[in-house]
Amino acid sequence: MTLRLFDTETRTMREFTPLVPGHASVYLCGATVQGEPHIGHVRSGVAFDVLRRWLSANGYDVAFIRNVTDIDDKILNKAAAADRPWWEWATTHERAFDRAYCELGVLPPSVEPRATGHITQMVELMRRLIDRGHAYASEGNVYFDVVSYPDYGSLSGHKLDDVHQGESLGLGKRDPRDFTMWKAAKPGEPSWPSPWGPGRPGWHLECSAMAEYYLGAQFDIHCGGMDLIFPHHENEIAQSKAAGDGFARYWLHNGWVTMGGEKMSKSLGNVLSVPNVLKQVRAVELRFYLGSAHYRSMLEYSDKALHDAAQSYQRIEAFIHRVAERVSGIPVGKWTDGFAAAIEDDLAVPKALAEIHHVVHEGNKALEAGAVDAAQELAGQVRAMLSILGVDPLDPHWYTAQDNSAALDALDVLVRAELERRQQARAQKDWANADAARDRLQAAGIEVTDTANGPEWSLAATASSPRAVQSGKAN
Repeated sequence: MTLRLFDTETRTMREFTPLVPGHASVYLCGATVQGEPHIGHVRSGVAFDVLRRWLSANGYDVAFIRNVTDIDDKILNKAAAADRPWWEWATTHERAFDRAYCELGVLPPSVEPRATGHITQMVELMRRLIDRGHAYASEGNVYFDVVSYPDYGSLSGHKLDDVHQGESLGLGKRDPRDFTMWKAAKPGEPSWPSPWGPGRPGWHLECSAMAEYYLGAQFDIHCGGMDLIFPHHENEIAQSKAAGDGFARYWLHNGWVTMGGEKMSKSLGNVLSVPNVLKQVRAVELRFYLGSAHYRSMLEYSDKALHDAAQSYQRIEAFIHRVAERVSGIPVGKWTDGFAAAIEDDLAVPKALAEIHHVVHEGNKALEAGAVDAAQELAGQVRAMLSILGVDPLDPHWYTAQDNSAALDALDVLVRAELERRQQARAQKDWANADAARDRLQAAGIEVTDTANGPEWSLAATASSPRAVQSGKAN
């Protein structure tokens, strides 16, 4: 495998060479659990799940860490406004994020550390930085001395004179460009003991400490949304390298989900929560939509774009199910060279999808020609490619025959009766009744396709497995 990734820090495409042969270490900045997840929040989970699946499929032992920020100003403020304990507020929304990731088929991380569980590691990191002259304590706070680190700005390109941390000046801060690693305790807020007095960690400190604890002083890939490049990731680099760690060797950042050209965020009021969007499309279709653009590009949300993506997925899914109706099984095959070339080119999913659609087209041609064996082989290739993207329709996460068979069987009886009436009307050239039967099915969300083997039906909104009807019997 020759995987090439765009490294934000060097602004170049670089061949991925792991620190330890056969092992890939990845850290993804996870959620600040302040509220319900919207689709912009989970895009990074979907995007870098593809990276993880590709590495694993090519024989890498992947350590994948995704943290949870469970202590933060926003969490405290929102919990206080709701008159709820901060820890309950954080836990409630952590579970909401877990549900969203699970519903979208994002593989669980190797470990999902919480910031509040790693105060000891954070205190040790601050102690090292103070000893090296890169941090200082004042008024119970601990600040990182930005000027002391000559390479500050290497990731974002920010010049030191233009740095604005986006935080208050703080008691005892020597330079407004310095950032807070430890916040002195305030009345009514949670705090932990430290050598500099009780307090709580700053956001940037958390990820540096957790990444080092689980992946070591140096690791392969650090991922996150492009909004984290500055100040969060810039500050992570500064404090980790100033403490003597090599830290991340590759930096990957995904683009935003936007509405009207603006980043989706709660402050803009343009939030689409995952539960609300899942009222419009299935989870697998939402995942397909979120993963369909290149991970570094902006994804402009619209209802039409979402439903277009769902229909595109349904066409792929329908092919798989048509083949499944005619063979005893579809083993997962091997992806095509074209698909591999696309994924290895900085996870170019749009190119990979073009390859999938091409194979589906060839597979449908094989079915029409009666070449079932060829269609089965092509369907196996499609399954292999879709599994890398996390949307294989026959994956048990998306499809459980035992759970669906009873409902589908009952529905099939009703649809079959309507199709029989339609067939009889057509045989008698009673076009009015034939059209009426078709219209009733369409109104009920049933899509009928006339084939050489008889009519096939599927649930138009969900692309359920098509069922062939021949001589009044469903196959």
